[in-house]
Amino acid sequence: MKNILFTLGIGLLLCSHSPAQFAKDPILNLQSEDQKLLNWGYYLGFNQYDFQFEYEDDIGQDILVDTSFGFNVGLIGELRLNEFLDARFEPGLLYTQRILGFPGFTTEAEAIREVRSTYIRFPLLLKVSTKRFGNWKPYITGGVYAATNLGSKEDSLDDNSSGEFRMKSNVYGYELGFGIDFYTEYFKFSPSIRGVFALTDELVPDNDPNSPWTGNINAMRTRGIFINFTFE
Repeated sequence: MKNILFTLGIGLLLCSHSPAQFAKDPILNLQSEDQKLLNWGYYLGFNQYDFQFEYEDDIGQDILVDTSFGFNVGLIGELRLNEFLDARFEPGLLYTQRILGFPGFTTEAEAIREVRSTYIRFPLLLKVSTKRFGNWKPYITGGVYAATNLGSKEDSLDDNSSGEFRMKSNVYGYELGFGIDFYTEYFKFSPSIRGVFALTDELVPDNDPNSPWTGNINAMRTRGIFINFTFE
């Protein structure tokens, strides 16, 4: 699935605009767009979130994760540092769903946990661009983020013994990505691909330290792929 997302993203980057964008001497659109000190915009996109588990003991089968596509939406505030560097703040909202399959159980009710998460994210990123080529400009981006999981159930007294899978509310991590700015007649359009990696352990262990669900988990961290479409 990650290979499919990567291929799809490359296709979006290459096919977002007509071949005229790559002509030798195109008519330049929005020539003063990158001279502004402050720039604003918004983005829409979709994601695929996964979990990375670390185990106390390698004594059995891994926990299975069935992923699905979610969606992202947010705003952009950009501060121009120089011709090639921009600082960006991209607060946003995303929804994602993951289904966990725990080994060693005989019934579906015990083995399956559905994890639905709604994150409010606050990424602070550095965008590094190349020289503009006609009406397009490649870039890479990276930085850190803080997020709050509104569906964490961290304060719930119930745990997996009652069918409740709990996660921590606050998450911190980093993201890396690349994209292309396309300068149209009226706005700048930027498809991009991002990799997102949590640094903090998100698991709230069950009340029983020997729980068959969480007893052998040392840490659980989110990782994911974003494909965003930005309009500025």
